[in-house]
Amino acid sequence: MAGSTDTLMSKVGEQGISNSLSAETMYHKCLTLARNLWWTWQPDVINLFRELDPIRWRQLDHNPVALLSEITPERLEIRISELSLHSRINQAYRRLKEYLSERPLWARTHAGVLGSKPVAYFSLEYGIHESVPIYSGGLGVLSGDHCKSASDLGVPLVAVGLFYDQGYFKQHLNHDGWQEEEYIDVRVEKLPLELATDEEGKPIIIQIETRTGVLKAKVWLMRVGRVNVYLLDTDVDGNNPEDRDLTSRLYGGDNRTRIRQELVVGVGGVRALRAVGIKPGVYHLNEGHSAFAVLEVMRERITDDGLSFHDAFRETAHSTVFTTHTPVEAGHDRFDAGLIEEHLGPLRDALKISHDQLMGLGRVNPNDGGETFCMTVLALKCSHKSNAVSALHGRVTRNMWSRLYSWRIEDEVPIGHITNGVHIPTWLAWQMKLLYDRYFPPDWYRRMGEPEVWEGIFQVDPGELWETHLTLKTQLISFVRRRVSRQCRRREEPDEVIEMARSVLDPTVLTIGFGRRFATYKRATLLLTDEERLNRILNDPHRPVQFIFAGKAHPQDVPGKELIQRIANLRKDPRFAQRIVFIEDYDINVCRHMVQGVDVWLNNPRRPLEASGTSGQKAVLNGALHMSALDGWWAEAYDGSNGFAIGSGTCHADFTVTDARDTQSLYEVLENLVVPMFYDFDENGLPQQWLRRMMNSISSLAWRFSAHRMVADYVRQAYLPAAGGLSSSMG
Repeated sequence: MAGSTDTLMSKVGEQGISNSLSAETMYHKCLTLARNLWWTWQPDVINLFRELDPIRWRQLDHNPVALLSEITPERLEIRISELSLHSRINQAYRRLKEYLSERPLWARTHAGVLGSKPVAYFSLEYGIHESVPIYSGGLGVLSGDHCKSASDLGVPLVAVGLFYDQGYFKQHLNHDGWQEEEYIDVRVEKLPLELATDEEGKPIIIQIETRTGVLKAKVWLMRVGRVNVYLLDTDVDGNNPEDRDLTSRLYGGDNRTRIRQELVVGVGGVRALRAVGIKPGVYHLNEGHSAFAVLEVMRERITDDGLSFHDAFRETAHSTVFTTHTPVEAGHDRFDAGLIEEHLGPLRDALKISHDQLMGLGRVNPNDGGETFCMTVLALKCSHKSNAVSALHGRVTRNMWSRLYSWRIEDEVPIGHITNGVHIPTWLAWQMKLLYDRYFPPDWYRRMGEPEVWEGIFQVDPGELWETHLTLKTQLISFVRRRVSRQCRRREEPDEVIEMARSVLDPTVLTIGFGRRFATYKRATLLLTDEERLNRILNDPHRPVQFIFAGKAHPQDVPGKELIQRIANLRKDPRFAQRIVFIEDYDINVCRHMVQGVDVWLNNPRRPLEASGTSGQKAVLNGALHMSALDGWWAEAYDGSNGFAIGSGTCHADFTVTDARDTQSLYEVLENLVVPMFYDFDENGLPQQWLRRMMNSISSLAWRFSAHRMVADYVRQAYLPAAGGLSSSMG
């Protein structure tokens, strides 16, 4: 009997060990998935993490690393068993491994010499996912989408930026509707980051010499599919308190803070790549913030290869690509001579050039001693390929910088354009993806940049398309109600106000979304110019309309905050309380819900101040119709049947006249086109004209304004020529 008991206990023990090993294995696989941001564009993996604990998933801003840190392997195994998730986790893990080990056919066919000469992509912010809050808005999200599409296409690319341990800011509106900023400490152990190490496995610390001391930074590695993103962080021993806080906040501080941040991302970024053993063949400066990188590359060529400054300049410029996003003079960073000498003096010594020569690199007129140092001028002078981010922006940019090329006519200024696009798998609702899967070619997910693929939308049953859209719209309104009621609770408003927030908006009503940075030129309140007319539009008893607004103003932008306040306080006006809502703390999560669920996406910037704009491109993927002034990407996208245009595309010399014209056009488009078409239902309850326009929009725009197409354009027109491959004109 004793022997039987011993045998039984032995089996129980073996089973316990086996279960423990299984728990550890499952935990390891989940953590591996969580620590590569590939999961952020995989709906099935997102759903896996959500199912582990739906409540905490939402509370933790959809952060799987933070979620797993709260669960032991044993508890995780129990939850996985309860939900029968083993096979789904194993499949996701296997797919990630296969994805990372494969070099896609597109890259093998088109990326050429980049395999041995990778692209180094520099940006001051990266918007990959809401759980990694190191972005503020459009520029960061564009950078994130660029990395994701480079990963999917297999383009050899590494990215460089800064790690902000307080990120941008959390936005709250007080009782008066005024924006208040809250900065939170981001716990790095709850993020998918690891310290970058050298060949000996030691954490990398780079140093930058200035006239007033040495600036140090450690380097974090963030994995985005096949693309490694290196983020520099100055919170290290040896830095003074001011410098330790240097990378705490995005777009915070004065001009001295800004130049030191740009010194770290530019000069420090090049040194970090060298420390991890990467020798780029192409340097892509995404905006002028990182332009100091070219000076460090020149220093390397002078030090390592014995080149003269002239030869180092020429060879560095040939391998550099520059993208500008800023259509107004005031948006370009400028520094005085004192700041430049303090921070670039030691580097200037190594370049063996004078202070005047260095200043001349950042001046339109090198001999004008009163001109400040402009980062965009440096980038333009030191780049072989320069581009704007839409066709119209290209024209604006060539005009703006034509004085740099006074010997050329404006059309020959060497600044082309590559229009921005969005990463389709990130922004496409999974319900829409399922619909496309049924009607598009089997391999459509690998051919997103091909127009023929999107012709499949005309094979979709209109009723099925409409039902899918209504499902997404209902989800959006549920999300808005949760957020608005939470805003009311935080402000400790009366119970009846909170209860009203729980029923705000109507899923059957035409819903228009506006989600932007609240800069004055984006004219968020254009709609409110005539409140009585707006009231009639919104509260028409038979064809009502409702609006969802979201967006942040820069902490120092008082006029932008005033725009937010005006819109937010409409909730106190009985005419608009149930028809206009403002959602606080616009981020990737809020944007995702909005672009996937609205009927119309509104954008009404003052032309030609919108360089590109990509939020409307995200909405188009999901069947929303874009309604915009003919600016940025929409100026080259609108064909009369794939959305709606505000204005005629012309501007008056007096912007107040332009605003008045566009206001009148906005109201007329709403009253005479948008509203009647949306509510024109047939006997089956389907708005056939509207659905046809949805299909026209998807088929004509989704492929053209995808990040896959954008990155492919950069490879062909910029990266390959810069790396010594094929030559191609830009524009």
